[in-house]
Amino acid sequence: MSYFSKILQFKYAPPIFISLILVVGHLSFGILESLGAIVISIGTSIVTELILSRLVYGQWKKNVSSAYITGISISMLIRSTFLWPFALAAVLSIMSKYVLRYHGRHIWNPSNFGLSWLFFFAPFSVAGLSIQWGNNLMPMLVIWALGIVIVLKAKRLHITLTYVLAFLFFAYVRSLMTGATFFTEIAPLTGPMYQLFVFFMITDPATTVKNRKGQVLVAFLVALVEYLLRLNEFIYAPFYALFLVGPIAMVVQSRLQKKLAVNLA
Repeated sequence: MSYFSKILQFKYAPPIFISLILVVGHLSFGILESLGAIVISIGTSIVTELILSRLVYGQWKKNVSSAYITGISISMLIRSTFLWPFALAAVLSIMSKYVLRYHGRHIWNPSNFGLSWLFFFAPFSVAGLSIQWGNNLMPMLVIWALGIVIVLKAKRLHITLTYVLAFLFFAYVRSLMTGATFFTEIAPLTGPMYQLFVFFMITDPATTVKNRKGQVLVAFLVALVEYLLRLNEFIYAPFYALFLVGPIAMVVQSRLQKKLAVNLA
């Protein structure tokens, strides 16, 4: 087994990958707001995870890689002259895992929940990352190549591909409706924000439905709702789309499973 294969099978492969996005993005375009922002985001996420796991389950959580991913995502995707939004988004994100649950499962992707809440309720204090790779294709190609391998190993590649293809289709439709060029409409896909979104948020195993066909349908619906939100000039359309579609899909799946269990009993 190659050294690279061992890394991909290592349980911390996703944190390593998202750290790579941060390093490449910051060295290329300076996407990191500040050192204080990343320390607060990651630190608050991990501390909140540890405290809540102890309070709710009576034990310290041993694997905090999920909290690390949440924290580093927040530090990359939020732009603010203040530090409190980074801490607040981290707390809200982790708390959503323990408070907003349905039949024993949390139904929102943690970072998506915290970011969506902050973008909607504090628009004058925070903004989202809006940087694209521009003409520098090499960083984007490296990240997409590694990202595809990661989601393939996690058996989630079909989710990413469905969303991307649906996004391209709706971008074309949107260009016909608005008069903007097709390349302008697909430009967001070249940025770190969308790479985090397509490789981590919509593929999160804990907050995606179990059935493969259902996963494909949900990814398509997320792209559809994002398309509608973009037509209505919602700046953070992908986050809001997942915020709306993801939990509904989880609840519908849970209710269908419960109904099936009753019918089989």
